[in-house]
Amino acid sequence: MRTSKVAVWSKRILLTALALLVLLVVAGWLYLRGSLAKLEGTQQAPGLETTATVARDAHGVPLISGGSRLDVAYATGFVHAQERFFQMDLLRRVSAGELSELFGPRAVGVDKSHRLHRFRARAELALKALPAEDRALLDRYAAGVNAGLNALSAKPFEYALVGMSPRAWSASDSLLVIWAMYFDLQGNQESRELSRGWFKDHASEEQRAFLSPESTPWDAPLDAQSVPAADVVIPAAPPAWWGKPRAAQNTSAPRMAAAEFLNTVGSNNWAVAGSRSDTGAAIVADDMHLGINLPAIWYRAALQFPDAKGGQRRVVGVTLPGAPVVVVGSNGHVAWGFTNSYGDYLDLIALDTDAAKPGQVRTQAGWETPVLHEETILVKGAAAEKFAVRETSLGPIRESAGRSYAIHWTAHTPAAVNVNARKLEFADTLDQALAIAPTLGIPAQNFVGGDDKGNIGWTIAGPLPRRAQQGMASTYPLSVDDQAGVWNGWLTPEEYPKVVNPVSGHLATANSRQLAGSGADLIGDGGYDLGARTHQVRDNLAALGDKTDVKKVYAIGLDDRAVFLAAWRERAILTLDEGAIKNQSKRAEALKMLKEGWTGHASVDSVGYRITRAYMYALYDILYDGANEELAKLDPKASMSAVSSRWPVVIARLLDQQPVAWLPPQYASWQALQLAALDRVVDDLTKDGKPLVAATWGQRNTAASAHPMASAVPLLGKYLKVAPDMLAGDQHMPRVAGPTFGQSERLTVSPGKEEQGIFNMPAGQSGHPLSPWFMDGRTDWLTGRESPLLPGPAQHTLTFVK
Repeated sequence: MRTSKVAVWSKRILLTALALLVLLVVAGWLYLRGSLAKLEGTQQAPGLETTATVARDAHGVPLISGGSRLDVAYATGFVHAQERFFQMDLLRRVSAGELSELFGPRAVGVDKSHRLHRFRARAELALKALPAEDRALLDRYAAGVNAGLNALSAKPFEYALVGMSPRAWSASDSLLVIWAMYFDLQGNQESRELSRGWFKDHASEEQRAFLSPESTPWDAPLDAQSVPAADVVIPAAPPAWWGKPRAAQNTSAPRMAAAEFLNTVGSNNWAVAGSRSDTGAAIVADDMHLGINLPAIWYRAALQFPDAKGGQRRVVGVTLPGAPVVVVGSNGHVAWGFTNSYGDYLDLIALDTDAAKPGQVRTQAGWETPVLHEETILVKGAAAEKFAVRETSLGPIRESAGRSYAIHWTAHTPAAVNVNARKLEFADTLDQALAIAPTLGIPAQNFVGGDDKGNIGWTIAGPLPRRAQQGMASTYPLSVDDQAGVWNGWLTPEEYPKVVNPVSGHLATANSRQLAGSGADLIGDGGYDLGARTHQVRDNLAALGDKTDVKKVYAIGLDDRAVFLAAWRERAILTLDEGAIKNQSKRAEALKMLKEGWTGHASVDSVGYRITRAYMYALYDILYDGANEELAKLDPKASMSAVSSRWPVVIARLLDQQPVAWLPPQYASWQALQLAALDRVVDDLTKDGKPLVAATWGQRNTAASAHPMASAVPLLGKYLKVAPDMLAGDQHMPRVAGPTFGQSERLTVSPGKEEQGIFNMPAGQSGHPLSPWFMDGRTDWLTGRESPLLPGPAQHTLTFVK
């Protein structure tokens, strides 16, 4: 009898638990549904000047139209908030150093490094300095954001997971979103300066000239066929650290050989003149290389509003959630795109101290007492942390290896952020766009544009300092007496370098050195890429012939040919000669894969490509490992690859010329060194008994992107990650692709011919996992399939009324 009662009660408890579980699941599902965007109907909008509509197509891409630019800004803010508010919140918190408030103690380190720059305080000052028209635009956008957030039936699901409520949006937050891009695009410049400072102290002038060349044969400048290279001889001896293994780690384990990218934030853009297009209008293409996360960085949109001539202006492209303007796109007359310019926009100035002047430091302006700011970092689940920031006339002070440096960065100037990008909406000619570009308050970018009359051109967009002394000296930490660190204000737009309508009929930039002539000194070298991508894009443009079209120009961004690595494959094959593979089955198998498993592309099925790439990086490990161990003590991001991204060219020259003095003493010959690198690679690729034939590039280059909250709730996490798709492409080719980094969008368009425009991006419009548009369009991005730039017929219309 007692057993029967226990069984009954056990069954009741189980049924009750199941019922509660079902209720929780249903409640969770209903909550998630409540935070989906409103797509149809009428929405009251206080302060509206006329009316506005959001007409979404089958893919959720909106045409946002209104009777005034301010009304469109309001509607854009509403849409951004409903689809992407958590993403916007993270952007403003990243730049302000406020992530710990959401994520607790694990984010304090990042917050401190970013709070050093006090961008929230700077944003309030910058907002006050904006023209009234720009302030009004940001105010209306912020009003739309807050209305969109409040119109959700439930707060965005991420806030339920972190146990917080979303904070209202302000006009200054949109400026913080721009500063977040400074960290993304120029955030490695401090570690680069520190790396180069160590390098200067641990290498002679001759060694530095060889190990960190100012140009390579891969450079493809806009104003010349190549950059004249100085006749740099290989020095008689290497630096003392050259080829030394790390002191206390397993030196056989691959480190950089397993790396995705080294110090790389990039992009491609290119343009073809109307003289070579099938319509007579220019063709502009852009793919910005950034982290590939969920949701996607960009939000697609077409904005339509009245222009000053009584007509309608339509601007189509991508917006950045948090800001009310189109970042990259076309306005019907002019199209434009950006790539990171990698100029020299930050100096570390070593400050002098004197015991006789306690509390003071000597800057370029003389002795001064730094202003002390006490910053409070709110930490979820822990006590708030106080953080002291000392600020000089040059910038905030950072400590490294016992030295105090002022961080003199263009991001600190009042001109660093603004909304001048809205002026591009009304540019009717390329010349007008090129005059606007230098005034943009963004991290300095390569601006490439074209107009409906067929003109194409390049310039720098964003602030450029006027240096008292140009040259390579400014790429190292400087003393207060070094003229290279003196900035005499800012260049005027008329002084910016530019290239317009070159004879070739095309332009291309891809993060490498842009100019061979004197204008190069105005930009400086802030870590240029070695130029292989630019070189390949330029050659592809030339190969298009006298007449081309949008589809052919778009296809250049899908080029995954291994042009750069082809010579590295040949070196590996030569190394694996008959003597090297005798009685060495693994090496023999590697040789077979290098010959038979090579497609000439970074294709997902290529074993030969993966071996070749890893071989090059393993050589980097062997030759630079000791230096990297020391550099890591200065800064987690410091490395010899930060000193110079041209290290593959340096190593290639040594392998080809084989100077005895540069051979590390632990190796009997240069072949032995290369065999050691190849052995490391093969051992790594066959660990755990895996066959080498299965070690394809696709197995290594597999998508691993996820929503920031994917790990917070395991049951939900699987719906917040991309499928483990194998990705074709790599870093030194137009089709840049890595597990979490790559082409954040692809856009190709002729201004005035937007209906022919092509676009795709790695995820959909919505940041919500229950939305049909969460992953919409990803297949097009994976395959490179041409999808339309313009929104299609409206499927859902939301109307805003007073």
